[in-house]
Amino acid sequence: MANPYDKARELSIAIKESQEYRDYQAAKERASGNDDLVAALNDYQEKQFEVQRKTMMGEEIGPDAFQQIQNLYEVLARDPAAAAYIQAQMRFAMMVSEVYKALGDVIKI
Repeated sequence: MANPYDKARELSIAIKESQEYRDYQAAKERASGNDDLVAALNDYQEKQFEVQRKTMMGEEIGPDAFQQIQNLYEVLARDPAAAAYIQAQMRFAMMVSEVYKALGDVIKI
């Protein structure tokens, strides 16, 4: 029988070698050279996280929260480095989500 710890290490290596991870890291590196861009991306991510947290907690989310995120996204999407970062991050997050889903399906969490 396969050792789960060994398989977890193999999975972590596979994730690090994936195109999604490499694209995300490259986009993150390109964006990191611009402090204003990093601040705007962090603000965007914090607002997204807050909406996700409230959703998971069953809290009401006002339409202004969604509008703020949309407005921030529209501003960021005009910057090629920001748009590339957001797209790469979304693709990487989708891959990780699929990995979590596969694990959850097997162990029923």
